[in-house]
Amino acid sequence: MTRKRPALAAVLLFCCMGSGYESVNAGERALNAALEMRGVPYSWGGGGANGPSFGIGRGATTVGFDCSGLTQYAWARAGVRIKRTARGQWRNGWPVPEGQVRPGDLVFYDSNPVSPGPEHVGIAVDGERIVHASSTGGFVTFAPLVRRGYMGAVRPAETAPTTSEAATG
Repeated sequence: MTRKRPALAAVLLFCCMGSGYESVNAGERALNAALEMRGVPYSWGGGGANGPSFGIGRGATTVGFDCSGLTQYAWARAGVRIKRTARGQWRNGWPVPEGQVRPGDLVFYDSNPVSPGPEHVGIAVDGERIVHASSTGGFVTFAPLVRRGYMGAVRPAETAPTTSEAATG
């Protein structure tokens, strides 16, 4: 019985692909939530699942989002809980090959060679752009997906893998 469940899950997942369900998936809902926040100020330590907030340190006087606060908010709006920090988000998801990035996937960057690991995260708009809370003095805006420090992409763990991921995972 236990052995049949993964196969059944893969069949059900395959049947839903291309049926119109994809147009309203969690990744697209998360992307839409992030896009609604374009123009909101960057605030170091700011924002989270409930929306923009005062940050900490450099962000203590600004209501807005830092990078991972924006991504946590967007995925919460899609009904999926994710960790608060870029590193936590990086560790809790399905790795996505570069050519298979979909709208809503989390895209990570390592900008500090002294401390390996992601220091920045954005949300894929498509295969070429992200929306992100940029840096102090900036705003939620667009940026190229592949750029210096690119580490890779992750699909949050609470969302179902694609058919190919289910077959190989």
